[in-house]
Amino acid sequence: MPDTPLPFSPAAERNQGPILDVLRRLLPAEAAVLEIASGTGQHAAHFARQQPGWQWQPTDADPMALPTIVTRCQGQPNVRPPVLLDVLAPWPEALGRFDAVYCANMLHISPWATCAALMRGAAARLGAGGVLVIYGPFIVEGQPTAPSNLAFDADLRARDSRWGLRRLDDVARAARAEGLEIETQVDMPANNLVVLFRRR
Repeated sequence: MPDTPLPFSPAAERNQGPILDVLRRLLPAEAAVLEIASGTGQHAAHFARQQPGWQWQPTDADPMALPTIVTRCQGQPNVRPPVLLDVLAPWPEALGRFDAVYCANMLHISPWATCAALMRGAAARLGAGGVLVIYGPFIVEGQPTAPSNLAFDADLRARDSRWGLRRLDDVARAARAEGLEIETQVDMPANNLVVLFRRR
């Protein structure tokens, strides 16, 4: 019987190159990185393979995702075994501290409460001067929202009323409440952003 193909995200495949280019500018060559909502593990596998100085800790709230991450990252010594982590629940104490927390494409496909939970958990896990890097689509005050993002937002809200694109000002306010301030904002392909928050 042929092997079952691993779950695969075309979006993760498309965006991993541009995101890696930005992460290389934002993160030191040697860093411990905690990834929230690793999903298929494509980012973990790609980033760790390209940057052997990064020690990558994948996590996901779905226990079914963990075996996929293990398989996809097999043989990569700088990828730690994935950990079950729901941002709305207590974060595992055994995680330890990190230089960076990375989260892609989670805030708009989860309830708004996950934003404050992400900020709180990241602030607790980052060392002094550590950074939280978030990738995804946002609504930015004073800037026109791309029609494709407006359509995406409407589709998300039709699927689940708790979902939808987040206003960057609201996200920044939640971050400030936990001692995290926006330091860098990078425009990305397909009307996405990389936003870096630094722990005060």
